[in-house]
Amino acid sequence: MSTWNLQGLQTHLLICNGESCMLRQGEEVTAAIREEISRLGADHLIHTTRTRCNGRCVDACVVIAYPEGSWYRDMTPATGKELVRNLIDGRKLEDRLLYSFNPYATPSGISVKGQDRK
Repeated sequence: MSTWNLQGLQTHLLICNGESCMLRQGEEVTAAIREEISRLGADHLIHTTRTRCNGRCVDACVVIAYPEGSWYRDMTPATGKELVRNLIDGRKLEDRLLYSFNPYATPSGISVKGQDRK
């Protein structure tokens, strides 16, 4: 999946493919997200990049959405597809949200300072 023209791009997903995430379906999450983007014809809206470790191994598999700066934890292929649909509709995937740069948009119980979950 190549994105040559970034005009109109709304979201950039950074999908962790570090060791811990790969042990927790990182490859499958990556494929599911990319398949859902293609299936919905959203290649012009959402771009993906596979990354190395993002330092949140306890939350594997991690997906980060920019520009809003939302970090999602415990992602599976099914929740990856759900995330894509939510992003297209302008919504977050609240039940998987680990951290967001907008502290007013986070559900209760989530650290807005990026500290470990309790």
